[in-house]
Amino acid sequence: MTDRTSPPLIDDDALDELEREFVGRVRGRVLEIGAGDGENFGALHPDVTWIGLEPDADRRTELATRAREWRHEAAPIDGVAERIPLPDASVDAVVGTYVLCSVTDPAAALAEVRRVLVPGGRVVFVDHVVAPPRTVKRVVQRTATPLSVRFCHGCHWDRDTAANLAAAGFAGDDVRRLRVRAGLFGPVPTLLFDGHAG
Repeated sequence: MTDRTSPPLIDDDALDELEREFVGRVRGRVLEIGAGDGENFGALHPDVTWIGLEPDADRRTELATRAREWRHEAAPIDGVAERIPLPDASVDAVVGTYVLCSVTDPAAALAEVRRVLVPGGRVVFVDHVVAPPRTVKRVVQRTATPLSVRFCHGCHWDRDTAANLAAAGFAGDDVRRLRVRAGLFGPVPTLLFDGHAG
């Protein structure tokens, strides 16, 4: 079981650089879902008005501290992507890095993203994703996902995020599929998606 059209293989440093580039493209009022402890602050353009959504209380405390350090005035919001506590068409862009793999209901989360975006609003997502069909990596992902869900903040290693984005009506403007070098289980299939609400 091999894939002859494998995406490019890169290392973590190259991935970090690409993530910063993609996140740095958004402007205006930007909602970051699953903002964690604020790792993306350094990549955001200085003119961005940042709104952070984070369900984990411990992470939200760290996020609030880092937000102040980066001069973002809004306190992080306690909430999940499936129920974003913001009005319709209230943000210009939504960013999520390693979030769509761990939401409980991807379709509901992406419907909420569409709802809070202005018409044609921009989305930037970075996530590890399911490997191509009929590959050993996909079998490994399917086998490991019950454990990753339990022990890695609900992460599904076998989620088809590209298909979920398309089903939710998002069109890709710059979509890159990559393989990122990793240890024990080999390269991790990764998706970088810069697109808009169609």
